[in-house]
Amino acid sequence: MIVAIIDGYTDEPAGLGVPPYMGIYPRYAYGAIKKARKDARIFYLTIDDLRATFEGEKGVATRNKTPNFPKTREILEKASLIVYIGGLHTPGKYLSAVPSQVEEVARFLRPFGGIKVLGGPAFMGSAHAGGTRITSRELLLAQSVFDHVVYGDLEAFLFDYLRNPKDADPFRFRDYSELRDYAILGAEVVRQFPDFPDFVIVEIETQRGCPKAMGIGGCSFCTEPVRYKTVEDRPIEDVVAEVKALYGLGVRHFRVGRQSCIFSYMAKPNGRVPVPNPEAIEKLFAGIRSVAPDVKTLHVDNANPAVIANYPEESLRIAKTLIKYGTPGNVVAFGLESADPKVAKLNNLNATAEETYEAVKLLNEVGARRGPNGMPWLLPGINIIFGLPGETKKSYELTFQFLKKLLDDGLMVRRINIRQVVVFPGTPLWHMRNRVKTEKHGKLIQHYRYKIRHEIDLPMLKRVVPVGTVLIDVRAEVFDNGLTYGRQIGSYPLIVGIPKEVPLNRFYNVLIVDHGFRSITGIPIPVDINRESPKLLQYLPGIGKKTAVKILSKRPFKNKDEFFSVVGEDKREMLGGIIRL
Repeated sequence: MIVAIIDGYTDEPAGLGVPPYMGIYPRYAYGAIKKARKDARIFYLTIDDLRATFEGEKGVATRNKTPNFPKTREILEKASLIVYIGGLHTPGKYLSAVPSQVEEVARFLRPFGGIKVLGGPAFMGSAHAGGTRITSRELLLAQSVFDHVVYGDLEAFLFDYLRNPKDADPFRFRDYSELRDYAILGAEVVRQFPDFPDFVIVEIETQRGCPKAMGIGGCSFCTEPVRYKTVEDRPIEDVVAEVKALYGLGVRHFRVGRQSCIFSYMAKPNGRVPVPNPEAIEKLFAGIRSVAPDVKTLHVDNANPAVIANYPEESLRIAKTLIKYGTPGNVVAFGLESADPKVAKLNNLNATAEETYEAVKLLNEVGARRGPNGMPWLLPGINIIFGLPGETKKSYELTFQFLKKLLDDGLMVRRINIRQVVVFPGTPLWHMRNRVKTEKHGKLIQHYRYKIRHEIDLPMLKRVVPVGTVLIDVRAEVFDNGLTYGRQIGSYPLIVGIPKEVPLNRFYNVLIVDHGFRSITGIPIPVDINRESPKLLQYLPGIGKKTAVKILSKRPFKNKDEFFSVVGEDKREMLGGIIRL
């Protein structure tokens, strides 16, 4: 039996599966198929394999690489089962991979005769961009192309279907006891991931559902409580067993990111703000480290700032655990969304501005210290959503002033994510969709986005990674218009623009020399003074165009003393450790 799993890449409130991240859905699906049919030959394809096969050079350019499987067409022709995984609920900007839409994959798959199954968050639709309202068009298209649209857990459906198609229920959900085998058996599919082993970061699930939503309901726009009506914490031993399997296969980068709030793992329900369980989180991460001692990346994702602000002692212990067992560059994303209390109340948001401030302050106290990879150990990120019901001009100003207070008070935030709200069916926002402000406030949104990027992001970025910082192990990912773009592997890594073309898919140590609004400019070090281009020489600290010309006229240099006699002895301390001859 030949099965094709097509990864269209997923991005949702509590999970990411866009390369270099490998999400949970293809791994679980692979494991369920393996458990049901040991004889199955399973091919993991990405949407980029299909693009390259059916669109030629246009498709290959999407990720600047050849397809994973050159025989994609042959695999699809022979497959008796084709599983497509997709769904974009929190659209963002992606560096080297573009998530698929159902319209695109439907065009590719129509000619093939195997049984077609759609899974992942795509059953609710996908957002092309922020500020949109999801319609039934995508679902109707999916129903016309796919034999089965799975609204529950894809892995549960696939296991049942392969055992007995009549028993397969597209609305069935499984529990964590059933998942254990799927997760461990499915680990081996990571070998087929195009970036394996050096450049894949695997998303690990610890919890489903939203603890706050169980107490007082979820945020108006969020799809997580729509999909999962209860909260279930995944057993520690199951998480550790999956990490052990992946680590044994060669994976060295992990993000414990598939949950709404890492600080609420195994927490005690308590209305709006659950009571954290530091002991359970310590046990979880100690267990992960015991089976994966030489991980290169161990990061997390979401956290509810209200939990941290209301339980500072327990949260401080958790933050120290994340630092103790994790790796630097870690980011905890806070869902503030709006600093306007009226908007927060109407949309049932996670936390107040005051709570978020206290949570940012706590993480700075323990996590701002710089780690060996050049990044601070653990910083917060802030999520902002524009266009929510109840917004006025004052709302945008309140949010801006909140962010400015963080900056003025000397605190650090790794990144500020500004999105326009997307309206999905089934969410509370769907019933308030006529009050969404994205169109009415279009100019205001544009103005405040610009204002935040220029007046907050830029100085904040200079604080987080000052000129002269060296970032270790920056992977060169794409080359475009004279610049190579790269980033470290982790949660919300900074994009580094290198002002030259360097070989891709290699790691570089990069000296930060300039800042943009959301990205930075860096040069690989050490710099070969006798061979480097004039353009890059100008970026060296203390070296401008005139000195670069002087360097060109005097090289080759026999030693560093000759070099510093030309550029000045005052630059020896600054440049001595980053140049070579």
